[in-house]
Amino acid sequence: MSTYFVGDIHGCYYELMKLLEKISFDEKLDYLWSTGDLINRGPNSIEVMRFISSLGSHARLVLGNHDLNLIFSYTQNKYKRFNDYIISDILKAKDIDILINWLRKQPLLQIDKKRKIIMVHAGIHPYWDIDVSRMYSDKLGSFLCNINYDILLRGIFNNAIVNYIDNSCRKLNRLSFSLNVFTRMRYCFNDGTLDMECKKSPSIDTYPLIPWFSIKNNSLQDYILFFGHWASLKKNIVSPKIISLDTGCCWGGYLSMFRLEDSKWFSQPAQKRL
Repeated sequence: MSTYFVGDIHGCYYELMKLLEKISFDEKLDYLWSTGDLINRGPNSIEVMRFISSLGSHARLVLGNHDLNLIFSYTQNKYKRFNDYIISDILKAKDIDILINWLRKQPLLQIDKKRKIIMVHAGIHPYWDIDVSRMYSDKLGSFLCNINYDILLRGIFNNAIVNYIDNSCRKLNRLSFSLNVFTRMRYCFNDGTLDMECKKSPSIDTYPLIPWFSIKNNSLQDYILFFGHWASLKKNIVSPKIISLDTGCCWGGYLSMFRLEDSKWFSQPAQKRL
């Protein structure tokens, strides 16, 4: 039995299958952890969703910003207000209702306390401990699993919420902020305010923006944390215990996979597309 962590797949089904073939992945014995963003940009989003969902308990997933956008778009599509042609093609799939129902039950944060593993799509806020992070993940998960999730999701889907000061802030603002932390964060300022614009790899030119993982968080010191989302990072390992997995397959880079048991990396170059 082996445990593999894979970066943002973004519809790159061919590359995922080649990579799993390369490692001789056994669907009955091995486990696949995914940093989210299963869909969009690549050509085979539905196939990726079908495969990951078919693994059942042998797959562990966190939702990424593109996955959430699909769920949000699914609710909007009911009111015929959504016209993104890439997402629209996904929404036309015959089993989209089943896949959306599966997708919205996935968490924002995965924690394995026994093996000291954390996985998230974008990151954990540097001023949150693990208990606070889990609390916000659970609250967001409750929203997504609610029968009225479409109305609730519209209330917290707000990219403009980049900070909150204390508990006096509106509940929805705090949830909007936590959603942005888990799925869209790259940089923040020293006070913890998020920057939602810069996507470049850290350099002297990005100061005073600080990569979220560069602010010491003592609650994470005993854990290995895996994340995706940031394809422009120049290194996969940004610190000894914080590992970035998005290596830009959908941009012509490659799909990366990390095996936990021996810390071995595997990769599959992006397929050339016309």
